[in-house]
Amino acid sequence: MPDTTIHILSTRPVSEEMREKASAENILLDTISFIETTPVTDIAVQQEIELASVQQASVVFTSMNAVEAVAGILDGYQPDWQIFCLGFKTRELVINYFGEASLAATASNASELADQILETDLTDEVIFFCGNKRREELPAKLRENKIEVTEIVVYETVENASVIDKPYQGILFFSPSAVESFFSANQTDPETLVFAIGQTTQQTVNRFCTNQVIVSEHPGKDQLVEQAIQYFVTHRNR
Repeated sequence: MPDTTIHILSTRPVSEEMREKASAENILLDTISFIETTPVTDIAVQQEIELASVQQASVVFTSMNAVEAVAGILDGYQPDWQIFCLGFKTRELVINYFGEASLAATASNASELADQILETDLTDEVIFFCGNKRREELPAKLRENKIEVTEIVVYETVENASVIDKPYQGILFFSPSAVESFFSANQTDPETLVFAIGQTTQQTVNRFCTNQVIVSEHPGKDQLVEQAIQYFVTHRNR
């Protein structure tokens, strides 16, 4: 009998639950991390975070890495912040570290989050905790609308390119940086389906290949994995 196993590559680690879900559908889910993130630990950044923590401030997070980096410095302290953040995992971490009452608004992508900040009309300046490869959409839109943006880089993203040694029916990307790292060492087979966490990641994929790209319906890691699994289950059974 022919092998009907579907092979999927995730470019960041996934939960054991997702692995088991895939396996139950005869889908082999490999994971290779194409980027690494590390918190910035120099004294100047720590002092900036600590100074911000004693202010009543409007704070922006577009990454769970930024939330964890800031929370690691504050070590349980909950500042008097109104926080604007992306949904799903980033939102969960904000609630976990800073309390649900701190949430001012959430959105599914950075551009929509900027719109939320502008619509609330709660502030004319924000502190944006971000990584060294942050996207331009949010700060640019805010500055165009006369919102002062103080950027504090609290984590760094480093490419960790690996050469893949087998074909995959599907590849999952969760950030533009991971896309760039992957394609610095690899190409995709024309028939490989690409799954992207959002439109910015999709646009980055389109710079490197002409493969079909399926964009996530929701901006969560597990949701993208689930969507890929369900796609192959549905199309296998047709």
